[in-house]
Amino acid sequence: MRQDTTPVGADKEHPQERFAFLKVPLLALLDTLVVELFNHKAFTSGMADFLEFVADAPLALLVDTLIVLVTLVPAFFLRRRTFWCVLVSAVWLLGGAVNGFILLNRMTPFTVSDLTVFQTGIDTLPNYLAPPYIVLLVVGLLGIAAALVLLFWKGPKNSIPLRRRLLSGAAALLLCGGALAGSWTLAFQQGHLSSVFSNLAFAYEDYGFAYCFLQTWLNRGIRPPENYSAEAVEKVRQTIEENAVATTPQTDVNVLFVQLESFIDPAEIEGLELSEPAAPTWNALTEQFSTGYLTVPVVGAGTANTEYEVLTGMSTRLFGPGEYPYQTCLEDQAVESVAYDLKANGYAAHAIHNHRAAFYGRNEVYANLGFDDFTALEYMPQVQMTPRNWAKDYILTSQILKAMDTTPDQSDLVFTVSVQGHGKYPSTPLLQDPEIQVLSCPNEEGRYAFEYYVDQIRQMDNFIRNLITALSRREEKTILVLYGDHLPALDLEEEDMASGILYKTEYIIWDNFGLEKEDKDLYAYQLGAEALGRIGITTGMMNAFHQSCRGEPTYWADQRMLQYDVLYGADYLYGGASPYAPTDMQMGMSPIVIRAIIQDREGWYLLGENFSPYCQVYRDSGGQLDTTYVSPRILRLEEDPETVDPGELNIRVVDKHDEILSQTE
Repeated sequence: MRQDTTPVGADKEHPQERFAFLKVPLLALLDTLVVELFNHKAFTSGMADFLEFVADAPLALLVDTLIVLVTLVPAFFLRRRTFWCVLVSAVWLLGGAVNGFILLNRMTPFTVSDLTVFQTGIDTLPNYLAPPYIVLLVVGLLGIAAALVLLFWKGPKNSIPLRRRLLSGAAALLLCGGALAGSWTLAFQQGHLSSVFSNLAFAYEDYGFAYCFLQTWLNRGIRPPENYSAEAVEKVRQTIEENAVATTPQTDVNVLFVQLESFIDPAEIEGLELSEPAAPTWNALTEQFSTGYLTVPVVGAGTANTEYEVLTGMSTRLFGPGEYPYQTCLEDQAVESVAYDLKANGYAAHAIHNHRAAFYGRNEVYANLGFDDFTALEYMPQVQMTPRNWAKDYILTSQILKAMDTTPDQSDLVFTVSVQGHGKYPSTPLLQDPEIQVLSCPNEEGRYAFEYYVDQIRQMDNFIRNLITALSRREEKTILVLYGDHLPALDLEEEDMASGILYKTEYIIWDNFGLEKEDKDLYAYQLGAEALGRIGITTGMMNAFHQSCRGEPTYWADQRMLQYDVLYGADYLYGGASPYAPTDMQMGMSPIVIRAIIQDREGWYLLGENFSPYCQVYRDSGGQLDTTYVSPRILRLEEDPETVDPGELNIRVVDKHDEILSQTE
């Protein structure tokens, strides 16, 4: 007779807890299939893409299932097997659901890097979900958490001896690990998997969520080139010096960059017919000034990576898939940038963004990029908002001019990031009387999204017109670089774009002193060097590299060499030590100052300069005073400050998440 070593009563008392070697793999397969339904938007766009993935990439599906299975295998070691399997399944299904939600609102899938900007995601959630749905989401998550706690506390526990659990777990782990290693290798050999993601969204569709999400965790930073050495870097340096062309730098020219959120000329979208052009100013500028396609590293989202490329001349495609350098390598080191290159020529460097200062950690990262000051939404006068709750770009004109006025004795770099064109775009009518009618569009289901987007583009185009008008009135030489950071999240396909590529926007280099029109297509990491080259500024090794080595056959390999060296290597390019150090960056281009405390019939007021709606007043002795913003020069105190001495009060600028950005001394 076969002997059963399972303790008597264990399986009879809790038969549902006996996880056989068949049941756990089936659970892993079920989890994987549901996650892939989210990943391929089957719940909103139909089953076609999901079924194509299952039929055309069975090895990728197998690898995804085995990755999920590896996370379930610890259940064999535990007494609370049910709890572990439910917990792990909930995490995978939640990750899949988050990915599905993100794909409905942007064109870039969910990655580990999104977890590094978790607070940023929470900050923007109200722009994508109405308050009732956010409440339902919170209630649902709390319900899941409560159910897991209850399952852990009251759920079944098996009484299988520890020795048997250890043996079963070890056997399961070996079997699963071996199967994963073998299928992983075979999938690479058959071309069902790859570690190179030229298009992150397509990679998720082709290889599956579990594998791709794992890659965004394991594949970080820049891999060292095989021939990396001091000699190899020196060879690149010599090439830069040999190719350099002597120029006379025009350091009396203000240099302005405006990165336009999700901006493209709607005429670039095939099948989109409008009642009138949405971007007449942009169209006119392309006829008069240097322009071309700009290849950016992201599509539908990822503003910070385009920004990083323009500022540093470094490609984000050399990093791990979906990685944000602002959240990794730039958190603790300064690197060459357009700002540092211009500061070496006597420029003042200002950064402006009409959104939250801590978005992508800019309030900390910009110091490592050489900026003297950073003016975010929290340091601006009260602004108008779009129907989707993003700040309108019109405010940027006054802020750019103010930045130029704060340093009258210096030429200025002003790097501006706009936000008005940001999604999510509505799927229902939102505009009462749109100025431009959508006559036809690539996807009729997205008509209202296109209608809203086109309306925002018209307003952004008006901002460009007003900015150029204001700059033209100033008696200062100025070069203005305008470009879109990425395509809008409108479910566009390559065939929908005139360029045939989802990673192409456009740029314009405007000036008011007669530069020759030179049209060329560029990569985002070449744009800064192109603009500086137009005024003869060759300072900086990365800047000079892009200006003088673009035609070299080893251009891409050399770029990788330099980028690895200055970010992760030994700084051979700079003789072993980076010459760049973080700046003592000021928040706001001008300090907040309290001039006086006065009282009238209506109450108490603070008079001063550079106030914003995010200013909070505190007594030096302790305690916050209830404050109402009136204007950039007036704050109303809703209670007695108990002093008339401005020196006994201080002002903190506090963002919507109660993070203190700065305070007066």
